[in-house]
Amino acid sequence: MRNAVVLLCVAIAAVAAADNNATVESSDSECEDGLLVPVWQPTSNLTFGDRFSRGLVYFLVMIYLFIGVSIVSDRFMAAIEVITSKEKEVKIRKPDGETQIVVVRVWNETVANLTLMALGSSAPEILLSIIEIIAKNFKAGDLGPGTIVGSAAYNLFVIIAICVMVIPKGEVRKIKHLRVFFVTATWSVFAYIWLYLILAQVTPGRVDVWEGFLTFLFFPATVLTAYIADKRLLIYKYIGKQYRMNKRGVIVQVEGDAGLEMNNREDGLKEINDFEEARREYISTLKDLRKKYPQHDLENLEVMAQEQLMNRGPKSRAFYRIQATRKMMGSGNIMRKISERAQSDLSEVKAELQRVDIDEVDDDNICKVFFEPGHYTVMENCGEFEVRVVRRGDLSCHITVDFETEDGSAEAGSDYVGKKGTLTFAPGVDEQRFSIEVIDDEVFEQDEHFYVRLSNVSDPAILATPKVATVMILDDDHGGIFAFSSKDHEVVESVGTYEIKVQRFSGARGKVIVPYWAEDGTAKAGKDYEPLQGELEFDNNEIEKMIPLVILEEGSYEKDVLLYVNLGEPQMVGDELASLVQEAEAKAPEDLTEEDKMALLGRPKAGDVIRSQIRIKESKEFKNTVDKLVQRANASLLIGTSSWKEQFTEALTVSAGDDGGSDEGDGEEPTPSCSDYIMHFLTLFWKIIFAFIPPTDMSGGYLCFVISIFCIGVVTAIIGDVASHFGCTLGIKDSVTAIVFVALGTSIPDTFASKVAAIQDKYADASVGNVTGSNAVNVFLGIGVAWTIAAVYHAARGQVFEVEPGNLAFSVTLFCTEAVVAIIVLVMRRSKSIGGELGGPTTPKYITATFFVGLWVFYLVMSSLEAYGVIKGF
Repeated sequence: MRNAVVLLCVAIAAVAAADNNATVESSDSECEDGLLVPVWQPTSNLTFGDRFSRGLVYFLVMIYLFIGVSIVSDRFMAAIEVITSKEKEVKIRKPDGETQIVVVRVWNETVANLTLMALGSSAPEILLSIIEIIAKNFKAGDLGPGTIVGSAAYNLFVIIAICVMVIPKGEVRKIKHLRVFFVTATWSVFAYIWLYLILAQVTPGRVDVWEGFLTFLFFPATVLTAYIADKRLLIYKYIGKQYRMNKRGVIVQVEGDAGLEMNNREDGLKEINDFEEARREYISTLKDLRKKYPQHDLENLEVMAQEQLMNRGPKSRAFYRIQATRKMMGSGNIMRKISERAQSDLSEVKAELQRVDIDEVDDDNICKVFFEPGHYTVMENCGEFEVRVVRRGDLSCHITVDFETEDGSAEAGSDYVGKKGTLTFAPGVDEQRFSIEVIDDEVFEQDEHFYVRLSNVSDPAILATPKVATVMILDDDHGGIFAFSSKDHEVVESVGTYEIKVQRFSGARGKVIVPYWAEDGTAKAGKDYEPLQGELEFDNNEIEKMIPLVILEEGSYEKDVLLYVNLGEPQMVGDELASLVQEAEAKAPEDLTEEDKMALLGRPKAGDVIRSQIRIKESKEFKNTVDKLVQRANASLLIGTSSWKEQFTEALTVSAGDDGGSDEGDGEEPTPSCSDYIMHFLTLFWKIIFAFIPPTDMSGGYLCFVISIFCIGVVTAIIGDVASHFGCTLGIKDSVTAIVFVALGTSIPDTFASKVAAIQDKYADASVGNVTGSNAVNVFLGIGVAWTIAAVYHAARGQVFEVEPGNLAFSVTLFCTEAVVAIIVLVMRRSKSIGGELGGPTTPKYITATFFVGLWVFYLVMSSLEAYGVIKGF
């Protein structure tokens, strides 16, 4: 690229030297005051030294202005990113009827790229064209249109050449949205063909209102057709299916109402798959980090995985543009904020998941009466026990409520003493108690139960759940039957220690030992749970014990493994009944006495559920954390600002702009280099000035958007004036100044942005795909709006808007021809021998880059020679 610029300068110098006298005379007569910047006086009788020194000053000022417009464009692009990153939650119904809530982007990605993103990256060129028309009293100029065409040539040839070269050895990048690329490429070529037609064929030498307005209308047409291609509407429904894969976990857009089934089931499934793929990538990253850093706890690993996900995920054009600008200006590397953002995201998600959402709020004015608790377990020999009835809500009233016992398997008179009555709650009293007597006997029997029911509560109170209490009577004459409380258990791997309840029922007499042990299923001891074996010791009248099962947490997303816990045969020990049982078991059946038979009937037994299945599932908290972190894994959110304090702090702070450091980070803050300090102090004026622009968090980014574009317009107007004075002073025509200097200056940030995007993204869309769209938008907005305004102005005065074809028509024709060749080359690079538009084998990579730079140099040289009349144009 450096050789190309040198060759260009030599060509221009040769042409200028050949016609030096004419150039000087022309410059003396044509130098005029600009819209905002007056010309440097005097303008006549200048020596070569004067012209050279003035030209150098103008050139340096122009470079400084390019830096300024890049910085304010940074703020503009940040506003655009905030606007286009708006998200919402929607429900997507899967074919099996299950619904899933996902986060979706409000803006379609293609529409955002072709509208606000394209406007953000090309705002200086577009505004320069519009401002030049106004500055020249609505007469056509060469600087604005020339900058647009020159910028398009630089973007298509030089930027793509750089992107082809910077891909690491052995890697390739392909365009993912190929349909959209073909649509925007077609429009980008058509845009310049259209310029040639209206300049040289349809209405030579003038532009009518309908031509200018139609040029502008091609802009929404470009956006619409690209959207149709992206969503596979109309004819694309019948073309081969290719699905987008959004690695960021943020869905581009959902059609239809959020609460309804997707209009297009394939789109819904694709977007669910996008999200699930991003989730799988997160889990895979987390497992890799666990192996690499076994000493880290899960929370630290989650932060590191989130950081890597944000680093690897695709970013918008705005993100790369802002990153490039800030690195160049000593404002730091945005990617270094990712670690802080990842930690913040995890903290917010944890807090959100711990927050209790109350769906219903009870009316405190309603008086409610109910049992508390609703279930009682008592021993047969307990004698009496108390039942508790409470009221909640309004306690100021006087109420009564009836109660009455009802038989279950236990019968009043033989197992308990039936009872009924009325409870009275005086004002301020919130509970009442009554006693029920249990009858003890010497007969072995199963556990029995009965009920106590509330009824006839007086106004204004109401009965609430539980209004029926269940009473379980345990027989105390039997050693007991031992079993698990539940056959199946489902636990989350983050539970730590899970307690498995073992119950003793149908008796609670004596001291009993029950052995237990764990058995592997798909879960493995030492990997999924700690080995488990031991004995439970039930004392006399003790009816339940817990087996502690320690679950080992791996951080698996969809874990589903089984193990089993078994109970052995219970053994009675340590009392008189145990001795009787042992003696009776040693006798033959015919030798058993009545006492022996009673002892055997009372010995402890194993129940029906002595083998319990434990299913270890993924932690809901971990699963929800993963889901929410994946949805938040959008590095573009780092761009915005929340306050003026933050903006001024960033403006005054020198930050390192290098790319050093690993994904995980080494915990050391990088120090700014010497170049970072130099660029910081050179750009400090612009940083402070544009820190006054409202933060992006205000008004959803729209206030920042409006004020930023106004500031871009002001700086661009000054650039136009200075560029014109620069060319006039050195005898360089505006058309040549535009395609060489101004186009190059406005495109430098895009160059670095595309370079970073090419390296970091897995696809070529952000680096290559957006070039064609921007080139089309530049013409339709920059030239369409400017020429429409001028044509309407002249038509209203009964005049014609005159535009000489001249150098612009020749430049457009030359660019169109080369653009078609360049696009064909890119398509050919998708063949198996190379594999993608960017990168690939070393030899084809160098050949492609050299060829593209050669196209640009040829375009500049030929356009410059035609501008000076060395070769004949139109």
